[in-house]
Amino acid sequence: MNILSYKSNSDEAMRRLRSLYERRASDRIFALFRVPSATLKKFKEDNPEVNCDYPDPTTRIAFWDNLLQERMHLEDDSIPNAYLTEFDQGLYGGILSGEVWFMSDPESGWISSMVPPLLKDWGEFDSLKIDPSHSWYRTYLHQLEMFVERSRGKFGISHLILINPLNLAFELVGATMTYISMIENPEMLRKTIALAFDLNMLVQNCFFEKGTLVNGGTCSNMVEWIPGRIISESVDPFHMTSVDDFEKWGREPLERMFSQFDGGVLHIHGNGRHLLGAVSKLRGLKAIYLGDDRGFPLAFDILDELRKRVSDVPLVVEVNYSHFAKSLSQHRLCGGVLYKVNGTPDVETANKCMEEVCAYRGY
Repeated sequence: MNILSYKSNSDEAMRRLRSLYERRASDRIFALFRVPSATLKKFKEDNPEVNCDYPDPTTRIAFWDNLLQERMHLEDDSIPNAYLTEFDQGLYGGILSGEVWFMSDPESGWISSMVPPLLKDWGEFDSLKIDPSHSWYRTYLHQLEMFVERSRGKFGISHLILINPLNLAFELVGATMTYISMIENPEMLRKTIALAFDLNMLVQNCFFEKGTLVNGGTCSNMVEWIPGRIISESVDPFHMTSVDDFEKWGREPLERMFSQFDGGVLHIHGNGRHLLGAVSKLRGLKAIYLGDDRGFPLAFDILDELRKRVSDVPLVVEVNYSHFAKSLSQHRLCGGVLYKVNGTPDVETANKCMEEVCAYRGY
C-alpha cells in the first residue's frame, strides 16, 4: 500500500533510500528527476520581484500541493515533501525580535528569510530572550500545523534547516564582527553557541512533535527521506575559515545537536569543500548534500575526488540530465550517491531512465 498518494512508488523509494542512508548501497545509485513544471512557471510569472512580504500560508500550501501533484507519476527515488522555506534563518532572528526580511526566488519557488544584525554590539547580548509566545514563533507554529494537516496522506513536510551558532552570531552582530570575535571575544561566541542550541531545540522539537514523521522517517529537501528523527545542519560560516577553526568552533556544537536526535545531514557549498574530510567524521552524520556555486567546479564533475575525501558517507549531488544520461550509459557513475537530475524532458523519459538506475551497479 502506498504511504503517500502523491508518490506512486513511495514504498519502494523509501526502501531504496533506507539502504542508501544506512550505508548498505555503496555500489548502487539513486536518482530524482526534475521535469518541467507548470506550477513553477506560474510562480515565476506571479513573483517577478525579489523582495517580498511574508506570504499567505494558504497560498503557499496550495503552491506545494500543485507542485508535488505534478510529480505523482514519477517512479524515481524522490519523496514528495513541502519545505517551509519562509522559516529560513529569519525565523531564529525573528524569535529574538529581529526584523525579518523575505526574498523570493522565482526559479525554485522558494520564499526565504533573514534578518539584519539585531545588536549594535555585544554589550546588548544580555537583552536577548527566547520567548515561545513571540509572534514569529506562533506564526511558525500556525503554518507548520496547517501544512501537516493539509498534506496528510498526500506528501510529507521537510525538516527545517537549523541555525549554526556562527550564523546566529551573524544575525546578532554581523559577519565581520563574528569572525573578529573568534580571536578577540571568544566568550561572546561561547554564549552565542549556548543560545543557538536552545533556539534550535525549541524549533526542532516543535517540528517533530507535530507528527511530521512519515513511515518512521524524516522527509527532507536535502536527502528526500531518511529513517529516524533527522535534523538538517549547516556549516556555512566555516566555508570561509580554516579546518582548524571548524574543529575549534564547529564540531562540538554540531555533534551535540546530532546527539539530541537520530543524527543529521549537512550541506556543503562549493567554497566549503576543504571541510569535507573533517565534517565527514562528525558523529551522527548521515549524509552530505554537495552544492554548486559560481566560480567552483560542479560537484558532479569532480565527484570521484570528493568521494575519496568522505569515505562511505552517502552523498547528494545536482547534475544536468544530458550529463547524467551520458555517464549512466557509459557506466561512469559513483555508487552511494543520490543524483538530483535537472532538466529532464518529461516523466516518461525519467521513468525509462529509472529502470537503468535500479539495475546499475557502480564503483
